[in-house]
Amino acid sequence: MKRVTGLGGIFFKSDDPEKLYAWYEEHLGLKRESNEGVAFKWRDLDDNKEGMTVWGIFPKSSTYFDPSRSQFMLNFRVDDLDALLAALRAEGVEVDEKIEEYDYGRFAWIMDPEGNRIELWEPPK
Repeated sequence: MKRVTGLGGIFFKSDDPEKLYAWYEEHLGLKRESNEGVAFKWRDLDDNKEGMTVWGIFPKSSTYFDPSRSQFMLNFRVDDLDALLAALRAEGVEVDEKIEEYDYGRFAWIMDPEGNRIELWEPPK
């Protein structure tokens, strides 16, 4: 079983997300296309399937990364979320029981040994 197939996103907190988005757009050309952030689109070499990696800024007050106290969260793409979560539980990894499903994929969360929340994303098939 493949575990992680790629980087789905990088998210971090800011005192003023709107101001920071404007800075990144002006100086680095990173234009936000949606509320989720900047989407870097690409194609998979194996099957030419379209994918993306999201870069996003959250307000400092956001609780989305909780229970982590970290100012960032990584999102990793996975092929089989259920199988991976079962394997991680068997290995003693802290797994959040919540799974969220949307038309753009399924999401679950784990914690690394230093208390950083990691988001796992299974894109739609």
